[in-house]
Amino acid sequence: MADPLSIIPASVIRNLADKLYEKRKIAALEVEGIVKQLAVAGDHDKISAVINLLTAEFTYSPQANHRKGGLIGLAAATVGLTTEAAQHLEQIVPPVLNSFSDQDSRVRYYACEALYNIAKVVRGDFIVFFNQIFDALCKLSADSDANVQSAAHLLDRLVKDIVTESDQFSIEEFIPLLRERMNVLNPYVRQFLVGWITVLDSVPEIDMLGFLPDFLDGLFNMLSDSSHEIRQQADSALSEFLQEIKNSPSVDYGRMAEILVQRAASPDEFTRLTAVTWINEFVKLGGDQLVPYYADILGAILPCISDKEEKIRVVARETNDELRAIRADPAEGFDIGAMLSIARRQLSSEWEATRIEALHWIAALLARYRSEVLAFLDDIFDTLLRTLSDSSDEVVLLVLEVHACIARDAPHFRHLVVFLVHNFRVDHSLLEKRGALIIRRLCVILDAERVYRELSTILEGEADLDFASMMVQALNLILLTSSELSDLRYLLKQSLVNPAGKDLFVSLYSSWCHSSMATISLCLIAQAYKHASSVIQSLGEEDINVKFLVQLDKLIRLLETPIFAYLRLQLLEPGRYTWLLRALYGLLMLLPQQSSAFKILRTRLRTVPSYSFSGDQFKQTPSGNPDQILHQMPSGSQFMEDGDKNQDKGNANNGINFASRLQQFEHMQHQHRMHAKSQMQSRNSTSSTLTQEVHRPEESRRPSPVPEVTCPPSRSSWRGPGN
Repeated sequence: MADPLSIIPASVIRNLADKLYEKRKIAALEVEGIVKQLAVAGDHDKISAVINLLTAEFTYSPQANHRKGGLIGLAAATVGLTTEAAQHLEQIVPPVLNSFSDQDSRVRYYACEALYNIAKVVRGDFIVFFNQIFDALCKLSADSDANVQSAAHLLDRLVKDIVTESDQFSIEEFIPLLRERMNVLNPYVRQFLVGWITVLDSVPEIDMLGFLPDFLDGLFNMLSDSSHEIRQQADSALSEFLQEIKNSPSVDYGRMAEILVQRAASPDEFTRLTAVTWINEFVKLGGDQLVPYYADILGAILPCISDKEEKIRVVARETNDELRAIRADPAEGFDIGAMLSIARRQLSSEWEATRIEALHWIAALLARYRSEVLAFLDDIFDTLLRTLSDSSDEVVLLVLEVHACIARDAPHFRHLVVFLVHNFRVDHSLLEKRGALIIRRLCVILDAERVYRELSTILEGEADLDFASMMVQALNLILLTSSELSDLRYLLKQSLVNPAGKDLFVSLYSSWCHSSMATISLCLIAQAYKHASSVIQSLGEEDINVKFLVQLDKLIRLLETPIFAYLRLQLLEPGRYTWLLRALYGLLMLLPQQSSAFKILRTRLRTVPSYSFSGDQFKQTPSGNPDQILHQMPSGSQFMEDGDKNQDKGNANNGINFASRLQQFEHMQHQHRMHAKSQMQSRNSTSSTLTQEVHRPEESRRPSPVPEVTCPPSRSSWRGPGN
């Protein structure tokens, strides 16, 4: 190889390493002239020797001024080569790129300047080094020196111009480079990357949309940048891509959907809004491609329905409605199990709106794909049952709708009612606060008679007697007061004349026996007044407690409501409805005289006429006073129930064996008395033990008396005259 020292004068070499820029510049011009002459002569060996000299002795020199001179010399040599420069780029460009990481900021600056001049000369031939140049520019965009940043920006603009006009640029090789850097947090680097994405997307020959999934997540990441300018640039780029997606016939929705689902949960509001907006468009445009991703999309949308930002809520609701309107085919990849799993998970959301929409989804899936949904019932049923305890009335009503749809099958209906009773048992506050709402709604959406029969069957064998009594009292109050149960009350009124009414009465009676007041109320509705009187007469002193009197007070007040208007009208015929009078007077006798309920009932009974309005003529009662009817009834009276004379003495009406029913009631009440007595003894025993622990020294000096337990009088001893 030719000796470079014989080609370049010593003065030029000396000035090229001078500390003064002007001298280095003059020397570089001389190098340019020398190289130009060699290029004209076609002596490329000498040109290579000159380039090697500039590289080895200058650009890799430990002296900063030498490195500066080498860079300006390489740029000058390239200018001198002009069209011949391409064949020497392998020698020229690498040392310049190496200088971008120099510790001296001035060297880095001159490296930018040198590469700028080289790029201007070679233009398209420059593309073979694009990846290395892009990597270097990415680093320089965040350089600590402002002058270096400025020089890098100038070089960046030139490189962009060269790339956009080149047909040799490989987007496939560039994308991995871009993807690696998309999650960098440096704001200058982010600006640099967004700038390149925007420029490349503007080139018609480059299909950036096809590679969007590779850097989409990075763009979304920039939406939460602290710099307003970067957020704006990222948003602008995303908006442009979304518009292209709308106009493109072929888009990879699936990969991008996965990214959007994750970004919809971002803590940044702007990122969430943008992600939900994209999902909204994808649901409209995606078609079959999105079917396998519906569950993931639903999981992203449901929480956004309760977002604190109104714009996000609006778009999320619209997207949710669009998604629910699509009738996907399980055969095409629509995963019903995954959809149910998402909806079930969102039932635990702290936000009411999200829980409501999750229930709407379960209801919609159940309506469209009943058999498929029931196959996953074990996965969601317990959660649906627990949702009955939700704090929101709307959620409870909706989950009842879902349960009603499931409960069309008998086993599921039984399971629902059993769990409902279990929930009420373990959470008495649920029964107090939500019991009426739940039971009434179930009676509307399911058959009221079916619901009450099932509840009665379950409660009849309930081991927790206190709960059974409480539950029956609640059911009885709902039965007496709810407009939704008017048909059930009408059927019970026919108990003495209608087989269906009789069957219902007997079915309810078995569990209503847990509460004496509920039993009396049931008899009054069924117009079984003689049996009501018998039940009242069978009550013992243990039964007349505060709880009983509270329930009795409620019943007396209910007797004044429109529901019992028929009963009050029957008092116009005291001669015919003698047992009704006897039952009401029995209740009156149980009430404390100073109570308001006593005064209400006494006032009502005083209005009973002395004449019976039962025909064309008034019929006076035997003594002219309805009170006296009770004393003038013969002991062998054939009045089995009011309004029905001359019945068989077998104490049966329409197949109802009232004697057997009374025994059933007394047996159940005896169980309750024994249970109460056991509880009392247990409390006394605990209290006594505690007392002995405290007073053991004193108590040890004298024996403790053993309290006697007096058995309650037998039922027969409680019977009043005429029973």
